Amino acid sequence: MIIVTVATLGVAAAASLFMAWSIGAGSSGSTPFAPAVGANAISVMRAGLVVGVLGLLGAILQGANVTEAVGTELIGGVTLTAGAAIVALLTAAALVAIGVFAGYPIATAFTVTGAVVGVGLAMGGDPAWPKYTEILTLWVLTPFAGGGVAYVVARGLIGDVLPERPLTAALAGLVGAIVANVGFALLGPAGEQASLSEALGPGLGVGEAGSALVTAAVAAVVAVAVYADLGRDREGAQRRFLLAMGGLVAFSAGGSQVGLAIGPLVPIFSDVGVPLWALLVGGGAGLLVGSWTGAPRMIKAISQDYASMGPRRSISALIPSFAIAQIAVAFGIPVSFNEIIVSAIVGAGYAAGDAGVSRAKMGYTVFAWIASLVGSLGLGFGVYTAAQFVV
Repeated sequence: MIIVTVATLGVAAAASLFMAWSIGAGSSGSTPFAPAVGANAISVMRAGLVVGVLGLLGAILQGANVTEAVGTELIGGVTLTAGAAIVALLTAAALVAIGVFAGYPIATAFTVTGAVVGVGLAMGGDPAWPKYTEILTLWVLTPFAGGGVAYVVARGLIGDVLPERPLTAALAGLVGAIVANVGFALLGPAGEQASLSEALGPGLGVGEAGSALVTAAVAAVVAVAVYADLGRDREGAQRRFLLAMGGLVAFSAGGSQVGLAIGPLVPIFSDVGVPLWALLVGGGAGLLVGSWTGAPRMIKAISQDYASMGPRRSISALIPSFAIAQIAVAFGIPVSFNEIIVSAIVGAGYAAGDAGVSRAKMGYTVFAWIASLVGSLGLGFGVYTAAQFVV
């Protein structure tokens, strides 16, 4: 009996690693630096290497919220078993892998969420409607919010109405303010996360205003630094800002996407005493390997096939992508980085009169997103039901 249990846990862990590899090769590994590659700020291979390391760090420092949501909040009344986790992960990973090799960015969050809900319903579980409402709200709003903000920012940066240098510095300051309020595992008490403003604010002795002061200070430092850099070397400063944004998005991708790979394992491995941090490290390592071995193909697809953009429009795409990703991480909502990045790229691309935006590619992509959600839900339900019948 012990041997069977160990073997089952091993198969579940292997399925999770396969899912992590697929995500690293497809979603978290390809999308964060795709705009930077499209703007010729970094090479495809170097982007794959950098995003893997940053994704690993994000998984360890920010991955707990989404991981717990995927593992315990998508279905009610039942707890995922090892068999259910295996079916859900293999179903989702197979669909994502097909997208990687076909050159289409399958929405990872859609496939994993659909597969987990499918097997949960097949187990006799109850739909978690409040959580589904949160998830669907973010999924529906993401293309409009991300694409809309990217369009507005890009119009400002490439237009003649506002001076580019102070506008870019102000945007950098906004990013700094977001970073100051991002939660990290190292800054919070055991099992919790805390932001830089939460950690340093109380030490200023001004009560609740301390967090606001830290946020303002970080924003000001970043804005001044970028403003000065733009004055010395405009094009170089734009590339450095773009690469910094790509790094922030890559870090956020690790914090969000690792939960899609290891979330279904949480109920299983917690019962045998495996801590969450160990699962996060393992899932992050899977993301890293996927980024290093499979991401270049998808980086090329996203950076060249959807829109051809320079540094300013690429920056415009990454700023809302970073903000949306951190909102999803904070609320524990599984979100597709392909949906976030592609929507922002298209919005920024249209800022120049839809230059380089491929409508045909977008149509195929939206179809793939919908099909991945419906298909993974149906396959998860059907495969688990069939497996139970055979057993």
